[in-house]
Amino acid sequence: MKWMPVSCFPTNVHLDLIHNNVISDPFVAKNEKDAQWVGEKSWIYKVAFKSPALMPEQNAVIAFEGLDTHATVLFNGTKVLRTNDMFVPNRVNVTKNLRDLVKNELEIVFESTYLIGKTLLEADQGHKYGCWNEVYSSRIEDLFFTTKVDESLKWAEISAKCEIEGSADEVRFEILLHGIPVTSETAKVVDGLASASLRPQKPELWFPARYGKQPLYELKAVLLLETQICDNISKRFGFRRAELIQRKLRDVPGTSFYFQINNIPVFSGGSNWIPADSFIPRIEPSRYRDWVELAVKGNQSMIRVWGGGIYEEQAFYDACDEMGVLVWQDFLFACGNYPAHDDFLDLVKREAMVNVKRLRHHPCIVAWAGNNEDYQYQESEHLDYDPQDRNPNHWLKSNFPARYIYEKILADVTQELMPNTYYHFGSPFGGKTTSDPTIGDIHQWNVWHGTQERYQDWDKLGGRFVAEFGMQACPSVKTIDSYLLEGECDPERFAQSSTIDFHNKAVGHERRLAAYMIENIPYSHSPLDYYVYCTQLMQAECLATAFRLWKRDWKGPGREQCGGALVWQLNDCWPAQSWSIVDYHLRPKLAHYAIRRELADITINMKRVVREIPADKYTRAHVKRVHRLQLFGTNLSLRSREYMFHVQAWDIITGKPSFFRILDDLVRLPCNQSTEIVEYDLGNDETEARTVVAAWLIDSEGGYVDARSVNWPEPLKYVHFQQPRDLYPDIFKLEGGRTFIAIEERQVPVKGIALEVNDQNGDAVVFEDNCIDLVPGEALQIAVKGLAVGEEERITVRYLKAGIDL
Repeated sequence: MKWMPVSCFPTNVHLDLIHNNVISDPFVAKNEKDAQWVGEKSWIYKVAFKSPALMPEQNAVIAFEGLDTHATVLFNGTKVLRTNDMFVPNRVNVTKNLRDLVKNELEIVFESTYLIGKTLLEADQGHKYGCWNEVYSSRIEDLFFTTKVDESLKWAEISAKCEIEGSADEVRFEILLHGIPVTSETAKVVDGLASASLRPQKPELWFPARYGKQPLYELKAVLLLETQICDNISKRFGFRRAELIQRKLRDVPGTSFYFQINNIPVFSGGSNWIPADSFIPRIEPSRYRDWVELAVKGNQSMIRVWGGGIYEEQAFYDACDEMGVLVWQDFLFACGNYPAHDDFLDLVKREAMVNVKRLRHHPCIVAWAGNNEDYQYQESEHLDYDPQDRNPNHWLKSNFPARYIYEKILADVTQELMPNTYYHFGSPFGGKTTSDPTIGDIHQWNVWHGTQERYQDWDKLGGRFVAEFGMQACPSVKTIDSYLLEGECDPERFAQSSTIDFHNKAVGHERRLAAYMIENIPYSHSPLDYYVYCTQLMQAECLATAFRLWKRDWKGPGREQCGGALVWQLNDCWPAQSWSIVDYHLRPKLAHYAIRRELADITINMKRVVREIPADKYTRAHVKRVHRLQLFGTNLSLRSREYMFHVQAWDIITGKPSFFRILDDLVRLPCNQSTEIVEYDLGNDETEARTVVAAWLIDSEGGYVDARSVNWPEPLKYVHFQQPRDLYPDIFKLEGGRTFIAIEERQVPVKGIALEVNDQNGDAVVFEDNCIDLVPGEALQIAVKGLAVGEEERITVRYLKAGIDL
């Protein structure tokens, strides 16, 4: 047996094998194929260390925060632990096993979880299917608390408890804000437990980013024995009132499904989160912050932690706390029917309790869900499910015993440990079926998966809360070059190469992406840079349309017909072509910018509709088609706004204006809802097909444009785009120090202008906005970091071309 040094700590078998040149990086080319054998082997880790110096009353404990997954731990040759769940930490008292004269040896044997899983499947064919040393005498086992904010928002209370190991007299509970003590209370330790209630004066409330600040208090517990400090622990928290509002709606069937924070209804526009790396130890706390910061810059208010991933590191939730991002947290059950024998149910409860305890202090977490798509699996496999049967013992005897996990175990755990946080049995879940758009949440995959509907029809595919929907696109060309062995010179550097195809794990992705591309975009496979641009533009159009149309259904009190939309997905775990809107290397795709605009405080939007008027009830030849343009605005801020409203249309081919309108009265947008504004005639089929329309909301006092939008005929592949005449970026700097790019086209409208810097230092260039549409005579300014005045030649400008020009 050959022993090798580990590469880092915490660690991972693959990272250590890469470090020791046993396997090549699985992220490069098709190396992943050559690393499959790793998961079918057992691996042994060992370390030697001297015994710590112990006082007579002290204990030595080895703490394991997560061993993945089936592991046997030997300490000085004695088996001290056997694990079967990476999400359950373990503590082993090894005081009696310590050696005095020679080094202690810790050995961990990791068996192949893959092979164990295969064996379990064979045995149950009828079913549908880091560590360190610690020394202590007395310690705080856990500090936990619940917070309550009164409906008036004028007072708040925290009920705190400490579980104690060993001997102790008292616990001093202290609340601090910005390091300054606010209030404190001392409680006696009775039977290993101390508790206290504290009520700070004039509490500062925690808000989502759009609606206020994120003050984070610190609760500190100090363990005392005869006035001496034995241990202390602290956790950050925020005072906030979080509710899920489900009530009957006016004019439509079903109930609402939206979150209300500190009495403010919140449209939860955001994204889904998957692990940010296939090898978790590589994710530094700073990288978690970078990801969350990208979401905030994209105007996202919620992230859903997907149940097929992991309970994330504290750094992720800390970043969400600090930046005001709401978190919907799934328990880790996904896309299946889990068994329900006694040992497994005990393990489920233990895992749930450990992780709820670990995360419950975070103010960002406003919901827990029992699983991802397991109720959909129940429907697809026609498993037993009677919603009227509320007897948990019956569920265990059915062929869908996993119901007991979601509706009994996890419901009880959250009620006991986190009673003020909403628990949802699963996602999706709510109505008579998981696809019921009138109750609960849905996953809308009839674009891309399912019936593969047109994305222009997202408004027909909505629900009260859309927790998943998506569209694929290529990552940045720089990301593709990073996984090709020879980079830009690699012979596999073309759109339909086997290596690029290998870096897409979605079933049927070739047909589905090709179908949506050919239905919508005039594109070419070559050069690769333009193909990548086209896939990203199509994804941007698709996802922006969804947010635009579903946000339209956020219609104010009693009419919250859609309370949120979470795109699948924000991030990626490896360099791949996928549904992410930012690729593995944190390079935003064009969709990131398009979604950012749709989730801004103030938006103006348009939708084209066609009405057919037959000459009589029998004819199919004499039918008049009338095209109309509906304009609507959304105000997600907390104060009503008034705007001057301008709208103008141009002929796409000639670039000449076809109409210009200014509403006589100011447009009023009430706070926190969408508003229908006006409707215009676009004429017949021929006129509509060559008309592009732009609309602006102009501040009635300052005269600046607060929102703009450009609307094109669709599908875009039919549009006769004209070649821009003078589309050149110009970099300038304001006196305040900010740098901008000015871009203008005087002659013709231009679709999907994308700015790129692909040189060696290109990743240091950050555009505030991108993927924009221009109309004749309009100049736009985009803030930029990393470019200096006079560096225009570093910028590549792309735009959508007509099919005839490809």
